[in-house]
Amino acid sequence: MRLPYELLLGWRYTRAGRATRRNGFISFISGVSMLGIALGVAALIIVLSVMNGFQKEVRDRMLGVVSHIEVYGPGGGTLPDVARSLREVGQHPQVRGAAPFVAAQALIARGEDMRGTLVRGIDPALEPQITELAQQLQGGALARLVPGEFGLVLGGELARALGVREGDPVTLIAPSGQVTPAGVVPRLKQMTVVGTFDSGHYEYDSGLVMMHIEDAQRLFRLEGPTGLRLRLADLHQAREVAAELATQMTGPVLVRDWTRQNRTWFAAVQLEKRMMFIILTLIVAVAAFNLVSTLVMTVTDKRADIAILRTLGASPGSIMGIFVVQGATVGVVGTLAGLLLGLAVALNIDVIVPALESAFNARFLPQDIYLISRMPSEPLASDIVPIALISLVLAFVATLYPSWRASRVNPAEALRYE
Repeated sequence: MRLPYELLLGWRYTRAGRATRRNGFISFISGVSMLGIALGVAALIIVLSVMNGFQKEVRDRMLGVVSHIEVYGPGGGTLPDVARSLREVGQHPQVRGAAPFVAAQALIARGEDMRGTLVRGIDPALEPQITELAQQLQGGALARLVPGEFGLVLGGELARALGVREGDPVTLIAPSGQVTPAGVVPRLKQMTVVGTFDSGHYEYDSGLVMMHIEDAQRLFRLEGPTGLRLRLADLHQAREVAAELATQMTGPVLVRDWTRQNRTWFAAVQLEKRMMFIILTLIVAVAAFNLVSTLVMTVTDKRADIAILRTLGASPGSIMGIFVVQGATVGVVGTLAGLLLGLAVALNIDVIVPALESAFNARFLPQDIYLISRMPSEPLASDIVPIALISLVLAFVATLYPSWRASRVNPAEALRYE
């Protein structure tokens, strides 16, 4: 099968020898353009993969504490019929576990130290079905949450801030007071720390307190749980499942999934990813438009060749196609090289970063600040495919003007001084 001569000539110009100083300089500029495209594509893949890895790491730590979906009673009160609600959510094929809970805010005090906390009343027997944190604590701290003994499991940061350990007494102050002849006074309850947990997520480690659900109902004077916590087979379907449950469940209930509970954080991450994508795409654009200068110099250098081809019957479209092939070849090779380099680094970043830390005797991710000691990375096809397509499109667009100029060369003018 014979290939079109436009393709053959374009490929020949791309790999033209360096017989003259001018040809060598053109080849150098072409190589720089190819290298710039490759480095730009690789940088995009590496940066977005690391950002995806951080997002996944934080999400996994967050979901180790929070549930995929929470069902609340109307107006923030108790759930009207807990047994009926459990039956209804259990009928959904995505639900893998459900447990009642009590959510309230309170103050916790130890001596003169006082902190605001989110109190979560849980059922120690059912909670391991919902979160990974409860599974880790199932045989230890959760087993010591006995109804009537008013025990607490504190986040590690909160325990360190208060200076308490297992077995120490603390005072829990409920926000709604009780009426006495002396006026309204806050309700105080002395409780015992029976354990601590470290989820790796500072917000929960510094502000979450878990206690038995019966003790929570008694302390906050509730007639039942304030809601249900659900675990799904696929956490990415949480928004769709929440919408379905909101229409299927009986009575007025509020259904909220994990993406809405942390909407601000996820919106900030998506905005940051979008801005990084735009900024790094400019690197690829600059490298791609270096092709303009490369092709303009090539067209100037090949004016005699173009004129001869025109006199032999080549159409302006064929001349344009030759230089489009030349520029597109540089774009394709640069993009493929960038994809290979970017994926190689992104997939082996857990090896590369420790090697760099050892070589420079530095720590890029101090664990006491970032709560993780390794650089996470997660290359996604949804990021890589657009990067490759944008790089190829930019390279193709950059070839249009020089190719059009080549097609407008006048054979008589070009051959006058040859």
